Amino acid sequence: MLKQRIITALILAPLAIAAIFYMSLENFSIFIMTVMAIGAWEWGPLMGFENKRRRIAFVITTTILIGAIWYYFPLTSLWSNQAQLQLAIQYILWIAVAWWVVSAALTFLYPRYSSFWASHRSIRGVFGWLTLVPTWLAFVVLRANEYGDDPYHGAQLIMFLFLMVWSADVGAYFVGKAIGKHKLMPNVSPGKTMEGFIGGVIFACALVALAGVNLGWDQQQFILVIGITAVITTISVLGDLNESMFKRQAGIKDSGSILPGHGGILDRIDSLTATAPIFALCYAYLGW
Repeated sequence: MLKQRIITALILAPLAIAAIFYMSLENFSIFIMTVMAIGAWEWGPLMGFENKRRRIAFVITTTILIGAIWYYFPLTSLWSNQAQLQLAIQYILWIAVAWWVVSAALTFLYPRYSSFWASHRSIRGVFGWLTLVPTWLAFVVLRANEYGDDPYHGAQLIMFLFLMVWSADVGAYFVGKAIGKHKLMPNVSPGKTMEGFIGGVIFACALVALAGVNLGWDQQQFILVIGITAVITTISVLGDLNESMFKRQAGIKDSGSILPGHGGILDRIDSLTATAPIFALCYAYLGW
């Protein structure tokens, strides 16, 4: 399993990096929309959909919602000339933050109070939209930042998000395997440990600090970005646990099988769905 995970990651990582840096803003937006559409397809079983027609309908509605945001808020107008994020876009991202607060409560309390949302497919569908649609928007917002002046600036922001999330994932995996003893949330994900969680946060902060040294950050930048890294890596665990909760409720192990060793697209981007909207807001308000 570990060998498969490594091989798949070695193939996916360069492809993802190439898409982020070398696709135009429009093509990148289409690419992320496609990823979210696959995620919507995989969300179908989490809603209890076995019928392909219902899963396709959910993919279509998810794509329409993303398309509506794209139509009303063109890519080049997401940020004003003063590098301010449009107020309506901020509201959408804050709705995502509110959803993740609710999600955290549902996850921590699971399986208590799960009977209501578990028995209503429509509610789980709304949960899916709140997870996938803002993720698309957050990635596009980041990629579009200062796009006219520097086409690669937004790509660098996304790479920082990836560095935070991926390094925390790697650190948590190996630290958890080595010394993990205390279960983090056994009702949701029995394999995760408190030691792994802490190790992942520390590992991510260390790598970001190393990047800061290479980029010549000053003390204020170090404090700000390391603080953001600690927040983002903590939230990334929530995204992972959230999907684990829905899979456990639906009685499935993986969201799909498209990625050998990793499962489905949702299994690979679950941490990003929680962190991308919050990271975008952090940058919009704080910068660095």
